[in-house]
Amino acid sequence: MRSAGVLLPVASLPSNWGIGTMGEEARSFIRFLQASGQSYWQILPICQTGFGDSPYQSVSSFAGNPYWIDLDDLAKDGLLKEEDFSHIDWGRNPRSIDYDKLYINRFKVLKKAVKCLKQNEPDDYHTFLSAEYDWLEDYALYMAIKEYEGGKPWTQWPKGYRLKEEKALNDIRNRLEEDISFWKGVQYLFYHQWRRMRTYAAERGIQIIGDTPFYVAADSADVWSQPEQFYLNKELEPIEVAGCPPDGFSEDGQLWGNPLYDWDRMKNDGYQWWIRRMAKQIQIYDVIRLDHFRGFDSYYAIPADDNTARNGHWCQGPGISLFRILEKKLGRMNIIAEDLGFLTPSVQKLVQECGYPGMKVLEFAFDERDTGSGYLPHEYPRHCVVYTGTHDNDTVNGWMHTASASDVQRAVDYFHLNKEEGYSWGMMRGAWSSVADLSIMQAQDILELGSESRINIPSTLGNNWVWRSKKGAFTEELAEKLHYMMSLYGRLPAMKE
Repeated sequence: MRSAGVLLPVASLPSNWGIGTMGEEARSFIRFLQASGQSYWQILPICQTGFGDSPYQSVSSFAGNPYWIDLDDLAKDGLLKEEDFSHIDWGRNPRSIDYDKLYINRFKVLKKAVKCLKQNEPDDYHTFLSAEYDWLEDYALYMAIKEYEGGKPWTQWPKGYRLKEEKALNDIRNRLEEDISFWKGVQYLFYHQWRRMRTYAAERGIQIIGDTPFYVAADSADVWSQPEQFYLNKELEPIEVAGCPPDGFSEDGQLWGNPLYDWDRMKNDGYQWWIRRMAKQIQIYDVIRLDHFRGFDSYYAIPADDNTARNGHWCQGPGISLFRILEKKLGRMNIIAEDLGFLTPSVQKLVQECGYPGMKVLEFAFDERDTGSGYLPHEYPRHCVVYTGTHDNDTVNGWMHTASASDVQRAVDYFHLNKEEGYSWGMMRGAWSSVADLSIMQAQDILELGSESRINIPSTLGNNWVWRSKKGAFTEELAEKLHYMMSLYGRLPAMKE
């Protein structure tokens, strides 16, 4: 069935307290989606961010982002008083996230909320602790030790903590009991609000598309707690790391630096780590976007000591065997395969074998260096998801100014773009009118914004993941305009009887 949605990170919602959250502004956006005839809200990973503030470099694959916990809702629930947070400087620019101020101030406020929570524990608190035990214990201990060690990565901790020696961990558990309890309480608050927001969305016919990063961060509870699942040496240091080879866009390639998986080890234990991870993802999201899908077929390995990605080599991934086991254990999952970039026949075969819809990005369709990619709408199969751009792309209006003149002209000719309609609306019209079953538009394109609202520029540090939408930007008039386009191109949700 034809349908549509909007891509907007939760962090990019407006708020008075420094960052978008799961509170009233999220509920307001859900109502906007419903009124505009959308069926999906696509977000970025919910993971707690670490160094660089990227949700794709998280301290845990399982933990939710504490910054998203809504302070006003905590006050309504009796866990905070407004004066606990209203006087704090959360940043001077309401259109940008100041992560330094969040890091300094947010956890101080959350400690007050968790203290109140612990004084009058809700009925489901210990049920949550028990249900999430398999990851929550490691996460809470990791975060407590990390704070105790001044924020240093776990590879720089004292040997006893680094190697998880039993006596050292027992001693630090006793010493940091209150801190460990705090991090557990934070995750209870996050998932309590997450379930409430997701229920609110479901009641209004909105499904949430989440994002599962392919790799995990080196400095994470995942690698610290289960180093045997990763390709590390005896000192628990990466032997090779992840990235992308040089191409027409980057002569040095991309050096991501994530540790690689020990796929042979994972296969021998029946991919238990992936089963646990994906079981959590289907518990959280309605639909999962699997990032860097080609890595399941083959992945690029770079010597850990290299400064560029030039000397890497391709290695064989787990292929279809992983997905057969996942489906056997977890059932058929609702997955979108992020199959962007250069795809070999074996990657294309894996996507087909899995039966997942792939992604089509219109901003890639007109690049003269990349012909035959299948990104032009007249080449689409129905079973795909079309985007004007993703969080890693510029907005349409930004792309019109930064892409080559020849690429822009091809897009203008193909879609009959003009200033009167608006370039972003013309490009979105091309996506909505395509045969793709699902179309997802960046919120910035709906708002007709430029490069200043871009979410991320890959392989760069600084000024990424910071954009926030303006309060009141998603108006009734805009919802009506979107609803008309959904009706015109047959993408309205099915009427419930």
